[in-house]
Amino acid sequence: MRYSKTHKDETRRKLMDSSRALVKKGGFDTTGVDKLMSSIGLTSGAFYSHFPSKQALLEAVIQEEMDHSVGMLAASPDLNADKLIKSLRLYLSHAHALHPEAGCVLPALGAEIGRSPPEVRVIVEEGLKKLQSGWASRFGSEEAAWAIVSQCVGALVLARSVKTERARSEILEANRAHLAQLLPLLLKEE
Repeated sequence: MRYSKTHKDETRRKLMDSSRALVKKGGFDTTGVDKLMSSIGLTSGAFYSHFPSKQALLEAVIQEEMDHSVGMLAASPDLNADKLIKSLRLYLSHAHALHPEAGCVLPALGAEIGRSPPEVRVIVEEGLKKLQSGWASRFGSEEAAWAIVSQCVGALVLARSVKTERARSEILEANRAHLAQLLPLLLKEE
């Protein structure tokens, strides 16, 4: 049976989308090629026609995730306190805490990324620097930009680490409230 000209690209896209969710939920190291491929209805042998290695897939997933995060959160000239607070409220939401497969890669895979080869960490660093640079230009402070990025990622890690809904709510609400007070001071309109 002949496949369409776009079949390989479509299959790669399905694999990327499925892998993104699977690895953010269960971890990259513990998710094998068999599971990644079976999630899109293919055998593990087909994997290598799309990626030369599992590491190459990780790099591609991390690159897309960082590009997406920077696109959603990076400071644009029309960024104001209300828009940023709204974005960060969504980031620090119960839905995001409870569904890592649909959210930011950093709180989901941060520890694994830290143990990954340099190629993966370079991708993350470049994305973080873009985000930090955009925020620093609007906040007037490189340190504040790094602190807010770190606070958001750390708060989500903690919210995912606790057992009770009450503790999760307290962590998320405390961070949302703190940012709601801080951001208007940093984003004074020109």
